[in-house]
This record gives sequence, C-alpha cells and structure tokens, in this order.
Amino acid sequence: MRRWNPRLALLCLFACSSLVCSSLAAAVPLAPPDPGIDALMQRYDGQVPGASLLVIKDGQPAFRRSYGLAVLEDGTPVTPATNFRLASVSKQFTAAAILLLAEDGKLGIDDPLKRWLPSLPAVADSMTLRQLLSHSSGLIDYEDLMDPADSRQVHDIDVLHLLEKQDRSYFAPGSDYRYSNGGYALLALIVGKASGTDFASFLRQRIFLPLGMNNTYAHQDGVDEVPNRAYGYSQIDGRWQRTDQSTTSAVLGDGGIYSSIDDLAKWDAALYDQRLLKASSLQLAFSPATATKEADVPFYGFGWRINGDALWHSGESIGFRNVIVRYPKQKLTVIVLSNRNEPEPYALAIDIARRWLDAAR
Repeated sequence: MRRWNPRLALLCLFACSSLVCSSLAAAVPLAPPDPGIDALMQRYDGQVPGASLLVIKDGQPAFRRSYGLAVLEDGTPVTPATNFRLASVSKQFTAAAILLLAEDGKLGIDDPLKRWLPSLPAVADSMTLRQLLSHSSGLIDYEDLMDPADSRQVHDIDVLHLLEKQDRSYFAPGSDYRYSNGGYALLALIVGKASGTDFASFLRQRIFLPLGMNNTYAHQDGVDEVPNRAYGYSQIDGRWQRTDQSTTSAVLGDGGIYSSIDDLAKWDAALYDQRLLKASSLQLAFSPATATKEADVPFYGFGWRINGDALWHSGESIGFRNVIVRYPKQKLTVIVLSNRNEPEPYALAIDIARRWLDAAR
C-alpha cells in the first residue's frame, strides 16, 4: 500500500507548474482511513451524493479524502479533483477581483456604485463598492423580485435590470447589515466594466491560472465545460433526485464558481502571502467591515465571515452545500464540498477543526 506523503502532496498542491501538477495530482495518494473523521463523514459515503474533505495544517495537507458519488446516474465517484458548484463560497473570489482592480488603479473601493452602474435609481446615489462588499448597502434582494412563473435562468445583467426598477432599500446605505446576493452580482458587472473584459475571463486570467487553479471556472453554459463535474442532488420523498440548477444558478458574482479541494488548496496558500494580493488588500478582506448580529458571524469582511480567529464562508445552492473555514493564526484550514441539499457542513467543519485546534493547546 502506498504511504501518505505530505511532502509530495505539498509539492503537487502548492508549488508545481500546471503541467507537472496535472501529472502529480493523480499520483498523490489519499490520506489513509481515519475512524474518527470517517465516522463524521459517514453520511456522504457509499452510493449517495458525496463530499470532498481537505484539512491543511502548516501549509501541508493533513487529511485529504473524498466520499460517495459525483454523478449518481453513472456511479462516478467523488475525488479530490471533483469540481463542485461553490455557491456563496464564490464571493471571496468576487471580492478579490475588486481588490485586484483597486490595486491596478482601475477603480476605488469607495467609488460610488452609480459611477459604474449609472442606470440604477436614485436610492443608489449614496451606495459604494465598499458597502456592496460588506453587505451594508441595503439593496433589495433580487430573488424576491423575480417572477416565480418564469423558469428562465437569470444572469448578473438581469439582476441589474431587476434592481433598476426598485427605488427603495432596506435601510440607509452604510447604516446596517443585510446579506445581499444582488450586491455581489453587481460587483461582477463592475469587474467586467473596470477590466474591459467579462467577469469569468478576468477571474480565469488574473486569479485561477496564475495560482495554478487550472480546473476552476466561473461557469457559463455554452462557453466553458467544467471538468470532473459533480451534479447536485436533493432528497425528495426518500429518494435522491438531481436538482443541479435553479433559476439563479447562472448568476456568477454571488455563487457561480466551480472548484475542487485540490484547486482550493492553492487558493488557501495564496492567502498567506502576496503572490496574488498585496498585504493591504488581504487586510481589507479579512478585517471586520460590518457587524452582523448573527451568532456564528459577528462580523463580515470582504467576501469573508469573521468569528474570532476564524475566517469562513458557506455556500448553499440547490443541490450543493459547502464551507471553507480558515484559522490563519493556527495555519489551519478545513474545506468541505458536497453535492447534496443537506446538511449545511459548517458544524461538521468545526468538529473536524477541533482535532487540530485541541492538539495545539
């Protein structure tokens, strides 16, 4: 039996070129079974929608295994290379794109929203990009504005058109917190305008490819193909049924990215140094920007929830439940990606993290 070699895994996940990485990735063995962790992951194992789990400690993969099926219909198993729809875990990439453009001098974090999207009504006059990033703009939820009888998928530009007709907000901009998917859809449009390209291409050229996240995409039907794709499922009347897409699944800025635990390991590594973003930009992303009044989320930064030493974000979409939890001071990260409608894996990730956190005490 091949022995788990963290040093080889580290070479593959963080340091190799894309060509070498693609060949090494297949050779990197999974972690051996762990009765404690495998028991926590038991519901994902077998002929059911599955999950991938990665624990990174001190820059090395401490545990890396996958469970269950990526595609029920043909029995395709989940592997560490399986790409899941990240849902709202995508928001950290949207925020990073805005921060990159700010570093480029293409926009300012405190730019008025209407500088970039002038078609918005007067209620948006005092809204800023900072407020969109931190969910403090007061924008009306675009999901509540959609026609329930219309089964067509909406895109980021459609979110703008919906909000153009709403000259009202939940509160005065900057005065409160309300989680806003629409704000991040608008940020994706602004990335496109400021960069001179489309949002998906900007992410690919400025974030994914430079970091070696070669199989990560802001997915657009008819434009790209997601390799090693997991499809989403929901348990309905006791049976797993495919529920991979909803009418909001084509909105990219708030949740349209597909990625794997192996690619997200490279993203996690980049958040410890300045290979992608300057230290000042990372500090903006990871610093409390808005108080939320939520038990597990005392503060929100830019694309990150903040709870004490933990930076985290969940992603819930029809057929997918995901979470990334980072403890930068302890150099510990737990990532759980799953292709099912329940449960939300935040509590699971915290339970897994405790093994390493308790051992360090």
